[in-house]
Amino acid sequence: MSVGSTELTDEHGGALLRLSAVDTYYGPIHILQGVDLEVRPGELVCLLGGNASGKSTTLKTVLGIVRPRRGTVEFGDENVTDKATNYRIRKGMAIVPENRRLFAPMTVYENLKMGAYLRGGGEADDFERVYELFPRVYERREQLAGTLSGGEQQMVAMGRALMSRPKLLLMDEPSMGLAPILVERSFEIIKQVNDAGVAILVVEQNANVSLSIADRG
Repeated sequence: MSVGSTELTDEHGGALLRLSAVDTYYGPIHILQGVDLEVRPGELVCLLGGNASGKSTTLKTVLGIVRPRRGTVEFGDENVTDKATNYRIRKGMAIVPENRRLFAPMTVYENLKMGAYLRGGGEADDFERVYELFPRVYERREQLAGTLSGGEQQMVAMGRALMSRPKLLLMDEPSMGLAPILVERSFEIIKQVNDAGVAILVVEQNANVSLSIADRG
Protein backbone atom coordinates (compact mmCIF):
# COMPACT_ATOMS: atom_id res chain seq x y z
CA MET A 1 0.00 0.00 0.00
CA SER A 2 1.18 3.49 -0.82
CA VAL A 3 -0.50 6.48 0.81
CA GLY A 4 0.25 10.16 0.31
CA SER A 5 -0.95 12.83 2.72
CA THR A 6 -2.53 16.13 1.71
CA GLU A 7 -1.78 19.50 3.25
CA LEU A 8 -4.00 20.28 6.22
CA THR A 9 -5.04 23.49 7.85
CA ASP A 10 -3.83 23.95 11.40
CA GLU A 11 -7.30 23.94 12.94
CA HIS A 12 -6.45 20.85 15.02
CA GLY A 13 -2.93 22.00 15.93
CA GLY A 14 0.14 19.83 15.30
CA ALA A 15 -0.09 16.15 14.43
CA LEU A 16 -0.71 13.68 17.24
CA LEU A 17 0.38 10.80 15.01
CA ARG A 18 2.63 11.11 11.99
CA LEU A 19 3.97 8.38 9.72
CA SER A 20 6.64 9.69 7.34
CA ALA A 21 7.85 7.74 4.29
CA VAL A 22 7.20 4.42 6.05
CA ASP A 23 8.25 1.18 4.35
CA THR A 24 7.21 -1.99 6.17
CA TYR A 25 8.07 -5.52 5.08
CA TYR A 26 7.07 -9.05 6.02
CA GLY A 27 10.30 -10.82 5.17
CA PRO A 28 10.99 -9.99 1.51
CA ILE A 29 7.42 -8.82 0.87
CA HIS A 30 7.09 -5.04 0.67
CA ILE A 31 3.72 -4.22 2.27
CA LEU A 32 3.75 -0.48 3.07
CA GLN A 33 5.46 1.69 0.48
CA GLY A 34 6.31 5.28 1.33
CA VAL A 35 3.31 5.83 3.59
CA ASP A 36 2.73 9.36 4.88
CA LEU A 37 -0.18 9.65 7.30
CA GLU A 38 -1.27 12.16 9.94
CA VAL A 39 -3.90 12.21 12.65
CA ARG A 40 -4.30 15.47 14.50
CA PRO A 41 -5.68 15.90 18.02
CA GLY A 42 -9.43 15.46 18.03
CA GLU A 43 -9.63 14.14 14.47
CA LEU A 44 -11.44 11.06 13.25
CA VAL A 45 -9.51 9.72 10.27
CA CYS A 46 -10.55 6.72 8.19
CA LEU A 47 -8.09 4.59 6.22
CA LEU A 48 -9.98 2.72 3.51
CA GLY A 49 -8.97 -0.31 1.49
CA GLY A 50 -9.87 -3.83 0.50
CA ASN A 51 -8.52 -7.11 1.83
CA ALA A 52 -4.72 -7.43 1.86
CA SER A 53 -4.23 -3.75 1.02
CA GLY A 54 -2.06 -3.07 4.09
CA LYS A 55 -4.58 -1.48 6.48
CA SER A 56 -3.92 -3.78 9.42
CA THR A 57 -0.17 -3.63 8.77
CA THR A 58 -0.42 0.14 9.08
CA LEU A 59 -1.99 -0.22 12.53
CA LYS A 60 0.63 -2.78 13.54
CA THR A 61 3.33 -0.33 12.44
CA VAL A 62 1.72 2.47 14.45
CA LEU A 63 1.60 0.22 17.53
CA GLY A 64 5.12 -1.13 17.08
CA ILE A 65 4.03 -4.73 16.57
CA VAL A 66 6.00 -4.58 13.33
CA ARG A 67 8.81 -2.11 12.71
CA PRO A 68 9.33 -0.19 9.47
CA ARG A 69 12.50 -0.83 7.55
CA ARG A 70 12.53 2.82 6.52
CA GLY A 71 10.72 5.95 7.64
CA THR A 72 9.56 7.20 11.04
CA VAL A 73 6.57 6.96 13.37
CA GLU A 74 6.02 9.95 15.64
CA PHE A 75 3.50 10.17 18.45
CA GLY A 76 3.02 13.52 20.08
CA ASP A 77 6.39 15.22 19.89
CA GLU A 78 8.38 11.99 20.11
CA ASN A 79 9.91 9.64 17.56
CA VAL A 80 8.63 6.21 18.65
CA THR A 81 9.83 4.24 15.62
CA ASP A 82 12.07 2.02 17.75
CA LYS A 83 9.90 2.00 20.88
CA ALA A 84 8.11 -1.14 22.10
CA THR A 85 4.36 -1.56 21.92
CA ASN A 86 3.87 -1.29 25.69
CA TYR A 87 5.75 2.02 25.66
CA ARG A 88 3.39 3.41 23.02
CA ILE A 89 0.38 2.24 25.00
CA ARG A 90 1.73 3.97 28.09
CA LYS A 91 2.06 7.13 26.00
CA GLY A 92 -1.62 7.05 25.06
CA MET A 93 -2.36 4.61 22.23
CA ALA A 94 -5.08 1.98 22.46
CA ILE A 95 -6.55 -0.46 19.94
CA VAL A 96 -9.84 -2.18 19.27
CA PRO A 97 -8.50 -5.14 17.29
CA GLU A 98 -10.12 -6.95 14.40
CA ASN A 99 -12.67 -9.52 15.64
CA ARG A 100 -12.60 -7.85 19.09
CA ARG A 101 -10.26 -10.48 20.64
CA LEU A 102 -11.79 -10.43 24.09
CA PHE A 103 -10.65 -12.75 26.89
CA ALA A 104 -13.55 -15.19 26.43
CA PRO A 105 -13.26 -17.08 29.77
CA MET A 106 -13.20 -13.82 31.74
CA THR A 107 -16.15 -11.64 32.72
CA VAL A 108 -16.97 -8.37 31.02
CA TYR A 109 -15.79 -6.53 34.14
CA GLU A 110 -12.46 -8.40 34.10
CA ASN A 111 -11.99 -7.58 30.41
CA LEU A 112 -12.54 -3.89 31.13
CA LYS A 113 -10.09 -4.05 34.01
CA MET A 114 -7.45 -5.53 31.70
CA GLY A 115 -7.75 -2.44 29.51
CA ALA A 116 -6.42 -0.34 32.38
CA TYR A 117 -3.83 -2.77 33.74
CA LEU A 118 -1.00 -0.29 33.14
CA ARG A 119 -2.81 2.06 35.52
CA GLY A 120 -3.54 -0.55 38.16
CA GLY A 121 -6.85 -1.81 36.78
CA GLY A 122 -8.80 1.41 36.48
CA GLU A 123 -10.72 3.66 38.84
CA ALA A 124 -14.43 3.88 39.57
CA ASP A 125 -14.95 6.84 37.26
CA ASP A 126 -13.29 4.94 34.38
CA PHE A 127 -15.87 2.17 34.71
CA GLU A 128 -18.62 4.75 35.11
CA ARG A 129 -17.70 6.45 31.82
CA VAL A 130 -17.72 3.13 29.98
CA TYR A 131 -21.04 2.07 31.52
CA GLU A 132 -22.58 5.44 30.65
CA LEU A 133 -21.49 5.05 27.04
CA PHE A 134 -22.46 1.37 26.90
CA PRO A 135 -25.42 0.61 29.22
CA ARG A 136 -25.55 -2.94 27.84
CA VAL A 137 -21.99 -3.50 29.04
CA TYR A 138 -23.09 -2.58 32.56
CA GLU A 139 -25.96 -5.06 32.33
CA ARG A 140 -23.55 -7.79 31.19
CA ARG A 141 -20.65 -6.90 33.51
CA GLU A 142 -20.69 -10.25 35.37
CA GLN A 143 -21.26 -12.33 32.22
CA LEU A 144 -18.45 -14.25 30.51
CA ALA A 145 -17.26 -12.27 27.50
CA GLY A 146 -17.29 -15.33 25.26
CA THR A 147 -21.06 -15.70 25.69
CA LEU A 148 -21.91 -12.22 24.37
CA SER A 149 -23.34 -11.39 20.95
CA GLY A 150 -21.11 -9.83 18.30
CA GLY A 151 -22.49 -6.36 18.94
CA GLU A 152 -22.04 -6.70 22.70
CA GLN A 153 -18.48 -7.93 22.23
CA GLN A 154 -17.74 -4.86 20.11
CA MET A 155 -18.99 -2.61 22.91
CA VAL A 156 -16.80 -4.41 25.44
CA ALA A 157 -13.76 -4.19 23.16
CA MET A 158 -14.28 -0.44 22.75
CA GLY A 159 -14.86 -0.02 26.47
CA ARG A 160 -11.71 -2.00 27.27
CA ALA A 161 -9.65 0.29 25.02
CA LEU A 162 -11.18 3.42 26.57
CA MET A 163 -10.27 2.21 30.07
CA SER A 164 -6.67 3.20 29.32
CA ARG A 165 -7.75 6.83 28.76
CA PRO A 166 -6.17 6.94 25.28
CA LYS A 167 -5.14 10.01 23.37
CA LEU A 168 -5.39 7.98 20.15
CA LEU A 169 -7.80 5.11 19.59
CA LEU A 170 -6.99 2.71 16.75
CA MET A 171 -9.84 0.63 15.34
CA ASP A 172 -9.30 -2.33 13.02
CA GLU A 173 -12.37 -3.19 10.89
CA PRO A 174 -15.03 -2.33 13.52
CA SER A 175 -17.86 -3.32 11.15
CA MET A 176 -16.56 -6.84 10.56
CA GLY A 177 -19.05 -9.55 11.46
CA LEU A 178 -21.79 -7.16 12.57
CA ALA A 179 -25.34 -6.94 11.23
CA PRO A 180 -26.05 -3.68 9.34
CA ILE A 181 -28.10 -2.20 12.17
CA LEU A 182 -25.26 -2.93 14.63
CA VAL A 183 -22.71 -1.41 12.24
CA GLU A 184 -24.69 1.82 12.24
CA ARG A 185 -24.92 1.84 16.04
CA SER A 186 -21.22 0.99 16.40
CA PHE A 187 -20.21 3.97 14.25
CA GLU A 188 -22.56 6.25 16.16
CA ILE A 189 -20.66 5.29 19.31
CA ILE A 190 -17.31 5.81 17.58
CA LYS A 191 -18.46 9.32 16.73
CA GLN A 192 -19.54 9.90 20.34
CA VAL A 193 -16.10 8.86 21.58
CA ASN A 194 -14.47 11.19 19.08
CA ASP A 195 -16.77 14.05 20.07
CA ALA A 196 -15.55 13.53 23.64
CA GLY A 197 -12.05 14.51 22.48
CA VAL A 198 -10.37 11.21 21.61
CA ALA A 199 -8.54 11.14 18.28
CA ILE A 200 -9.44 8.03 16.28
CA LEU A 201 -7.86 6.23 13.34
CA VAL A 202 -10.27 3.70 11.81
CA VAL A 203 -9.25 1.21 9.14
CA GLU A 204 -12.25 -0.09 7.22
CA GLN A 205 -13.61 -1.59 4.01
CA ASN A 206 -17.04 -0.04 4.55
CA ALA A 207 -16.49 3.32 2.89
CA ASN A 208 -20.04 4.66 3.16
CA VAL A 209 -20.47 4.43 6.91
CA SER A 210 -16.84 5.34 7.66
CA LEU A 211 -16.77 8.48 5.55
CA SER A 212 -20.12 9.57 6.96
CA ILE A 213 -18.50 10.22 10.37
CA ALA A 214 -14.85 10.89 9.48
CA ASP A 215 -13.14 14.27 9.23
CA ARG A 216 -10.95 12.80 6.48
CA GLY A 217 -10.55 9.59 4.54
